[in-house]
Amino acid sequence: MSKDSLEGGDLGTVLSHHLFRALGDPTRVRLLDLLAERCRACSVSELAECLDVDLSVVSRHLALLRAAGVLKATKAGRSVLYEVQFDAVAEVLRGIADALERARDDFHGHDTCAATATEGEDR
Repeated sequence: MSKDSLEGGDLGTVLSHHLFRALGDPTRVRLLDLLAERCRACSVSELAECLDVDLSVVSRHLALLRAAGVLKATKAGRSVLYEVQFDAVAEVLRGIADALERARDDFHGHDTCAATATEGEDR
């Protein structure tokens, strides 16, 4: 996701189902954690050694994280090394937080949103 699409975007624009799908699996979160704590790029086989999952499954998880923009893959000889795209992920999450704050402010600033919320509370 580009920086321009995050700035000033509404909530629907910045919320990516790809990102949430990628981060919605415990194994993928663990892979992200492993890469972050190692502070270096790692191969599929290095990461698979730390998990109780088959190498092909780890590879699929890494591919999904890469497709969501969470990881970067670099070819190194016959291996592919994966590393966390810290800045890109932080930017996306910051964009989501900013959009949520704008949506909250709009919600509290518009009579129609406030009226709808009050009517819902009366039920």
